[in-house]
Amino acid sequence: MEKKLNVRNLTLISFGIALNVVGAFIAYSLRLPIYMDSIGTIFIACLLGPKYAVITGLCGSLVSGMTFDIYSIYFAPVQISTGYLAGLMYKKGFLKGIKTPLGVFIFTLPTSIISAMISAFLFGGITSSGSSYIVQVLSVIGVPDVLSVFITQIFTDYADKFVAVLLIGGCVNALPRNVKSQILLNR
Repeated sequence: MEKKLNVRNLTLISFGIALNVVGAFIAYSLRLPIYMDSIGTIFIACLLGPKYAVITGLCGSLVSGMTFDIYSIYFAPVQISTGYLAGLMYKKGFLKGIKTPLGVFIFTLPTSIISAMISAFLFGGITSSGSSYIVQVLSVIGVPDVLSVFITQIFTDYADKFVAVLLIGGCVNALPRNVKSQILLNR
């Protein structure tokens, strides 16, 4: 069955992009150690699936990168990975109930590796994120630079994605049953 990009799906994707950009702007402005740039991506992964989540994440990175945080563009592969893997984890039931911490870990590990490689090798671990402060502290106490970036990314990515999944899980569960079934029916 051919999936079509209809007005409802396009509107949901646009809303997901807006969630990503607003979340990233808040984290950027407050220099939070989490990123908040994948809330919309995970939302779309749960509602529409991996394909549309990838589009949402990529567009969110591009909009953030063109408006207030140039580093976002370089981290677009992280959003692509997040959208795809979160969509798969949701489909398999790993982002619901007691399986949530494991599901978040499963999709966070590859995205953390990708983001750590981008951060370490392109930027030396120093980006616009508040997690850069953690990298600098670890470096000062003697942890090698690349290792400090990897350690920081694993912990901050997991915290970021876990918070996003909890928020989105609450929102998806709060949707009226008829709205949820209509969205998921056309998925």
